[in-house]
Amino acid sequence: MTAEVFTPTVAVTMTPTAVKHVRKQLDKKPEAKGIRLAIKKSGCSGFKYETQWVEEAASDDKVFHIDGVDVYVKEEHLPLVNGIEIDFVTEGVNSLFQFRNPNATAECGCGESFTVA
Repeated sequence: MTAEVFTPTVAVTMTPTAVKHVRKQLDKKPEAKGIRLAIKKSGCSGFKYETQWVEEAASDDKVFHIDGVDVYVKEEHLPLVNGIEIDFVTEGVNSLFQFRNPNATAECGCGESFTVA
């Protein structure tokens, strides 16, 4: 009998609008290689998303190549963002990233933080 190794697939996706926005920003930042999706402990629900421009990849980064945009996520954060879709939306005069996380079990009322069970 042989043992089969199972490696789960982790997915991070971006909408075309988010890709377009990030590409535009990267064109203005020649030193940046991509964008980092980071998770921080914060808020009333437990975690919050942060985005940062990446100049150098870390040894524990997983890189997702999405339509010419590299999205960096630290390995320890992968279970919290698996299946996430990153969008860029305009609401009134404000534009911001919006994160659709299928693993989020709760979000605080202001949208600042989320919980993953």
